[in-house]
Amino acid sequence: MPPVNLYSDTQTRPTAEMRRAMAEAEVGDEQQFGDPTVNRLCERVAELLGFEAAVFLPSGTMCNAIGFRLHIRPGGDEVYLHRISHPIKAEAGGPAAISGAVLCPLDGERGMFDAATLAAALRPPQDRYHPRSRLVSVEQTTNLAGGHVWPLAQLREVVDVAKANGLRLHMDGARLMNAVVAGGVPTTEWTRGFDTAWLDFSKGLGAPMGGVLAGSRELIDEAWRYKQMMGGALRQAGIVAAGALWALDHHVERLAEDHEHARALAQGLAELPGVEIDLAEVATNIVVFRVADARALCAELAASGVIMGALDGHTVRAVTHLDVDGEDIATALDAVGAAVSAA
Repeated sequence: MPPVNLYSDTQTRPTAEMRRAMAEAEVGDEQQFGDPTVNRLCERVAELLGFEAAVFLPSGTMCNAIGFRLHIRPGGDEVYLHRISHPIKAEAGGPAAISGAVLCPLDGERGMFDAATLAAALRPPQDRYHPRSRLVSVEQTTNLAGGHVWPLAQLREVVDVAKANGLRLHMDGARLMNAVVAGGVPTTEWTRGFDTAWLDFSKGLGAPMGGVLAGSRELIDEAWRYKQMMGGALRQAGIVAAGALWALDHHVERLAEDHEHARALAQGLAELPGVEIDLAEVATNIVVFRVADARALCAELAASGVIMGALDGHTVRAVTHLDVDGEDIATALDAVGAAVSAA
């Protein structure tokens, strides 16, 4: 019996229809702007996010890496971002190594900081003893905090503080479409005021790889230089870009199904002894809950064909996605129930 893989929405596999679209894709030399499928994808994402231009990149991590590099100057520029956001927790120190950025971790509930917290962290301008306040990075939805959607008013206030102090803004949009579907807010409303933003296709949208970074024409022209420098320039990339285009056409609205499955999982977990979960904290497709021994639970679940991830000694993350259906949720709940009862 194949495993129920709730480790991450990166575990999705391309559907038969997506594979067909990829196999039939019109391709060319992407580095020479000669791949029509890549060009269509970049034009579409730029319009979707409300920017002048966009560039296709192999991964979301490279979208963040180049996004930061576009904004950070030599000489101690500082980035403000949540303490458990992806660039801090899962990019191998890339912001420091690649951009020379000083990272200022901010606190806030559910992976989101507020305008007052940002304002309090900013450095005095023209003070040569401090790093230079330069960039604000926002993660939408929040990943390790549980898939939360930033309240639009809170995001607007953060943008206003950043703009008032001359800072640039970057949006990590790995799960931006989950926020769009869950909140009913268009993408351009989320990205308004940001200098760069990106969209990931290898998570809930179900494509095998790729992200698209968007910004002004000037910034994207510069992004191409860093894409070349970091080894991200491709050739006949239309084969994978076709999967991303298919996802935009067919896999956006269905994200609501993932959200429903996550709520069903959370409701079932709440009924189990030894599981601590706040149902109000389940907003999209990520479910975070606490148990006495997260690593032991995940090991026992894996032995029974259900895969989840331990975030620490007591916290487990389960993520619903394209390859998970209602029967899989029931199977996962049975496995968790058996494991916690035995414990």
